Amino acid sequence: MRISFLGGAGTVTGSKYLVEIGSKKILIDCGLFQGKKELRLRNWAPPPPDFAELDAVILTHAHLDHTGYLPVLTRNGYTGPVITTSATKDLCALLLSDSGHLLERDAEYANRKGFSKHHPAKPLYTQAEAEASMDLFQPMDFDTERQLSDDIRIGFQPSGHILGSAFVELQHGETKLLFSGDLGRPNSATMVDPVSIRDATYLVVESTYGNRQHEQIDPEDALATIINRTARRGGTIVIPSFAVGRAQTLLFHLQRLKASKRIPNLPVFLDSPMAINASDIFCDHASAHRLTPKECRRACEVATYVNHAEDSKALDDSKVPMVLISASGMATGGRVLHHLKHFAPDARNTILFAGFQAAGTRGDRIVRGESEVKIHGQWVPIRADVENLHMLSAHADQTEILDWLRNFEAPPQLTFVTHGEAEASAKLSAKITNDLHWKCLVPEHGQSVELK
Repeated sequence: MRISFLGGAGTVTGSKYLVEIGSKKILIDCGLFQGKKELRLRNWAPPPPDFAELDAVILTHAHLDHTGYLPVLTRNGYTGPVITTSATKDLCALLLSDSGHLLERDAEYANRKGFSKHHPAKPLYTQAEAEASMDLFQPMDFDTERQLSDDIRIGFQPSGHILGSAFVELQHGETKLLFSGDLGRPNSATMVDPVSIRDATYLVVESTYGNRQHEQIDPEDALATIINRTARRGGTIVIPSFAVGRAQTLLFHLQRLKASKRIPNLPVFLDSPMAINASDIFCDHASAHRLTPKECRRACEVATYVNHAEDSKALDDSKVPMVLISASGMATGGRVLHHLKHFAPDARNTILFAGFQAAGTRGDRIVRGESEVKIHGQWVPIRADVENLHMLSAHADQTEILDWLRNFEAPPQLTFVTHGEAEASAKLSAKITNDLHWKCLVPEHGQSVELK
């Protein structure tokens, strides 16, 4: 057995782990690189030769940093199964189609405005190519097994990160290789707790927050403070949000704050067709989260849904303070960019992020306090207040990761610490080694390791 780290090593994006067992080649996650230009350029490189020989692709969850390269893979000839949970399949149908649409739209906009260095600018893939990749999806339930061959089988366990997210167990004889994907948090307001895992021969664990702790602050207290402060000065709260998972959690908290009259009755807009559809899917998969059907409906009804581009543009002309939730969560694309261009230069407003911002993204630059960022080829001044509620993150922090690892009855032979910026992965690896006395390795991009 051999594992190669073709993404998610030294970065939180582009997760791709190639596992070779004899003649079989299995890809765990098929993510898109995001953030810094040198990372994004990896998306345009020719696929590795091994990808032409893949027997299966297994997805831990639906976020694009774990799934967004799939249309490139299928365009280049992959026709095998894409195995994941049913909720992840439903969410991928939204995310991948929307990703292709945005890539096409951004390329068209760049060509029309003439700010691209490429003539003409082209999308990495199209909406049609993204939708075609969905034909390969084969959903599988939690707590079941599937044989990939006579001596290889896989299983899924709930990881508590977003709807449908799973730990992937890959079993070959007596050897179990476990992938955490993105590890969720215990006691989430909306998601189920990550399942405790008792054993694995080898473990691949994420480290997004491997070097820090989440703030021990009630998210509704923090939201109320920010919204009330902004409303008093007549401003709007713009929330760049991940359409899947984070948007639904925000709606839940906002509904509770309004119901308890802890915030003024400002209009709330959900300006993301994908987030709107994801909210419907969230309510359809009641067993995969904590909310009752009634709670789910109440949360979704707190917002006015904005589907059409004309209605989205009209929000920027409104003189009424509001809460405006729009994708994407790291301000890398989507409708939120147009809202940022309008609201960021006004000191009355607040830009409120709700979780991790990958290095090099607009969200990262704004959170770090840069005075201006480039959007659609124009420099936009950032005069609005900037906040980031890390406690709303769906990623476990350092302590929560260690607590989850302590459920193992014996240490894995080797633990690979991945899916984190270099400092986060290094600090989590050192913490696991010092506190748990486990053997760890922080792999480099492209590194391959033989598993005995």
